[in-house]
Amino acid sequence: MELALIDWLVVFIYLASIASIGLYVSRGQRTVRKFFTADRSIPSWAVGFTLMATIVGSGTFVGHPGTAYGKGMILFLPHMLLPLVLLIVAVWIVPFYRRVVQMSAYEFVGRRFGLGSRIYTSLGFLADRTFDLGVTLVTTGIALYVFTGWDPMYVILGTGLFTLIYTMIGGITAVAWTNVAQGIILSSGAALILIRVLFAPEIGDPVGIVKTSWEAGRYSFGSWEFSWRMLFDRETTTIWIFFFAYFIQWSRRYITDQHIVQNYLIGESDKASSRGALMGAFCCLPIFFAFMFIGGSFYGFFELMPGDAGPVKADEVMPYFLSHYIPAGVLGLILAAILAAAMSSVSADLNSIATVLTTDYFGNIFPKVKERTRLICGRLFVMLGGLSASTIAILLLPKDGSVPLMERAITIATIISGGTLGLFSLGFLTRRATRTGVYYGIAACVIFTSWALLSKPDGEGSRIVDFGFNWEMNSMLIGLFGHFILFGVGYLTSRLFGGYRPANVEELTIHQVRKLRRDEAEKAQKT
Repeated sequence: MELALIDWLVVFIYLASIASIGLYVSRGQRTVRKFFTADRSIPSWAVGFTLMATIVGSGTFVGHPGTAYGKGMILFLPHMLLPLVLLIVAVWIVPFYRRVVQMSAYEFVGRRFGLGSRIYTSLGFLADRTFDLGVTLVTTGIALYVFTGWDPMYVILGTGLFTLIYTMIGGITAVAWTNVAQGIILSSGAALILIRVLFAPEIGDPVGIVKTSWEAGRYSFGSWEFSWRMLFDRETTTIWIFFFAYFIQWSRRYITDQHIVQNYLIGESDKASSRGALMGAFCCLPIFFAFMFIGGSFYGFFELMPGDAGPVKADEVMPYFLSHYIPAGVLGLILAAILAAAMSSVSADLNSIATVLTTDYFGNIFPKVKERTRLICGRLFVMLGGLSASTIAILLLPKDGSVPLMERAITIATIISGGTLGLFSLGFLTRRATRTGVYYGIAACVIFTSWALLSKPDGEGSRIVDFGFNWEMNSMLIGLFGHFILFGVGYLTSRLFGGYRPANVEELTIHQVRKLRRDEAEKAQKT
């Protein structure tokens, strides 16, 4: 369809506003610390908004409704684990990172286990973030393709390029303040869509839409069967698999991933960062629910809509609905909301990828280069991340009969994480873990993951390699088991073979946070 002039005007105003904010706050970006951590000057409410906008990308806007439209709200209850994870993070992880690292979460791994472990974890992050950026861009490409008829490849490249430019110029400060604006636009877009689908004048019966969707199971949370069989359920119909996957995924993301950890470092104080983390989690939940409820309601809408059975692909249901049933003017606002969802995630991810490449790689290879050179390289790494993510997005464009995009995303993300949560836990929770033990754990995780990926059956039951003893469980569990294998093997071999531990190991574990709590309590008593 062709957009009306007023829609183009709304989108232009949005893009101009974001560019203006990015340029305004980009003044004074003369140091790497300012570019990547904003000199730890961002207030708690802005930290919360930028965390929310970082998490709720166009994958939520397009992917979650597509999953709910096809399979029900099976993804929502696992999202309810997010506040629990963030409570743990706010109390233990935020103050720890703010004392142990300067810019990169993987500085901690390097100090605890050495350069090899630092490279392993940072590489896992780079692979995961580049893939996730691809998911964000491809869902945006799908939406804009349905709106405009443009080739999704050009949509992906255009969206990525615009975001890349203001992120290169303004750094994390531009990311934080543009995310505040984009978070507000995104929330408003969700509310407008929900009102339109439930109070459709063509049907005139919001109760009928909800009833039809309910009877078809589109508001269901999946099967609650808890048994040995569910581990071998390749269709992922039981909610417990998603519970396991999302708890590990949320924990890994909020404890180990640089694009989240970086937001803990930009807060003006420990308390500001902790409050911002909790605020971000509780802001995400209603948005997650709204988009999944919208997706479930689409089923009833199209069942009752005369002469329109809806789209063929579940992932296209949101853009299909918007292009056919949202009036001019309002459509421009919704399109701006989709762009906001994409750009907020892309900008944060690009900045974090550049932080890791600059701090964990370039800084180690060239430790004595001038600050100006490091800053230039940081900006170039933003560009490299954007180009890589755009390539991934083009490869991820869905085909007929493919699994819903968000389900594919969670499966792939758990695998390419490479057991990093297990590694971080080994360093943070135990004093006994050694460098030797970690290397054994990494090797065991890599061997296990390779075996499972090579021997798991595809949709037709064939395998890349038949070892005789093959992976038969749900593919989503491969990545989850990797974390436990790395932790278990790493701890056991540390106890058996010993190895190097830093002299200040006490300061690099959970005992550092306990000491901080004791010091704060003693200070409070004296005052």
